[in-house]
Amino acid sequence: MNDQLRALFPVTKNHVYLNHAAVAPISVPVFDAMMRYQQDLLEHGLVHFREWGQEVRQVRKLAARLINAWADEIAFAPNTSTGLAYVANGIDWRPGDNMVTAECEFPANLQPWFRLRREQGVELRLAKEHDGRLETEEILRLVDERTRIVSLSFVEYASGFRNDLRTIGRFCRERDILFLVDGIQGLGALQLDVVDCCIDALSADAHKFLLGPDGVALLYVSRRAMERVKPSVVGWMSVANPFDFSELEQPLAPSACRFEPGALNTAGVVGLGAALELFLKTGLAEIESYVLGLSDYLSEQLQARGYRVVSSRRAGETSAIVCCKHERHSAEQLYELLNERQIVTTPRLGRLRISPHFYNTRAELDQLLAALPD
Repeated sequence: MNDQLRALFPVTKNHVYLNHAAVAPISVPVFDAMMRYQQDLLEHGLVHFREWGQEVRQVRKLAARLINAWADEIAFAPNTSTGLAYVANGIDWRPGDNMVTAECEFPANLQPWFRLRREQGVELRLAKEHDGRLETEEILRLVDERTRIVSLSFVEYASGFRNDLRTIGRFCRERDILFLVDGIQGLGALQLDVVDCCIDALSADAHKFLLGPDGVALLYVSRRAMERVKPSVVGWMSVANPFDFSELEQPLAPSACRFEPGALNTAGVVGLGAALELFLKTGLAEIESYVLGLSDYLSEQLQARGYRVVSSRRAGETSAIVCCKHERHSAEQLYELLNERQIVTTPRLGRLRISPHFYNTRAELDQLLAALPD
């Protein structure tokens, strides 16, 4: 990636930042967009609320372009967890129903299902991780005629394993099962087509690979899913004409806006919009190719240094996340050592997790490699 693009990320002046799977730094365009909104609010209050409403609608269009959806299928949630919970709680569960996920999922994609198991008796079926991977065939074998939904991550947070969403999604569609995706560890680094992968709903916060602010998530609910998933939280903004205060009883909004019960985090939404514009301008295919190149290089060099790379290196299973272990040094020790040198990573489940993005360079990876002990 060129120097002009890298200059948009001032974090590079202070750190070798390789922790985008946790919380990412924002770019100058994201900062400027959010400050523009805050400055207007400071000086004019709500005078320009219609203009900002139009900007929010534009961000819906950008988010739709990112994943090949329709703009009316895009809502904004406070975070990934809320979006996933909206879907989980919006299904009309019946006795004997089950759902399928994996034991290695981030808790955001487990806690809603645990609650449904405790309180409604929904059977929870968990695929197991095997040497840093999930077997697609094992996931599909867990599905039967009483499965209502399969819910998985685009990329698993503690291994970097990329699930075969296309195969799983098409399998679910053929059986009329909903397919829900936690997209937070993939969107922004990897391309995703929700139509091609038969994804019914997806939630992804902006603060990781999307390089946006925290407190705002892209929530995709397909037109198909909207027929089956009912909003579990309804507020004044959930209805068809929220500004018609004389009409107290209204139908729900005909779009995914029905999942937005109240006022949005507008500063966060416009910040996300600036990040999306940067991705689309740079090119999603180019970003993915570059990031996977960094991932491959890092994995090869780590293995050459005697580190065990947990992340799958099989075609189609790699991502922007590389997790590794060393027989003599714990992940926590490696993290602390690197942190002292302003090289930012994180430990997860006994593994050192390294997650570069498209403004990082091979030279930065070489700095990390040079700092790691043998």
